Amino acid sequence: MGMNIGSGNTGDHDEVIATINTTPLVDVMLVLLIIFLITIPVVNHTVPVQLPQQKVRPLESRPDNILLAVDRAGKVYWNEQPITDEESLRARLFAMASKVPQPDVQIRGDMRTRYEAIAKVVDACKSAGIEKLVFVTQPVAKGS
Repeated sequence: MGMNIGSGNTGDHDEVIATINTTPLVDVMLVLLIIFLITIPVVNHTVPVQLPQQKVRPLESRPDNILLAVDRAGKVYWNEQPITDEESLRARLFAMASKVPQPDVQIRGDMRTRYEAIAKVVDACKSAGIEKLVFVTQPVAKGS
């Protein structure tokens, strides 16, 4: 008689171990899901800032713009006309600086020219009072 009671108890004990209670696991998963749902929008949108739109504008070539070119040898050209000395360049720039509105000065320098040749042109523009100085470059080809 005592054996039956003991064997019955061991059978019930095995059944209790076989069924795992998954309710706490589901509760933890739901809490984590709610926490993630709350924190993800905060991480993505911390401060409501409207970012500026970028537009690449092609260089405007107005007829009154001055195009200065410096070739490989360091020779300076004013709208495709060669300039013999630095004093005539400065005199022309002073005359253009007094115009209203002041024309833009666009500098096209050969990439193989000496730095000091372009620096002299920039210095002449600054000393003449030219406000807008633009360096014309060639865009890099895609894929390189």
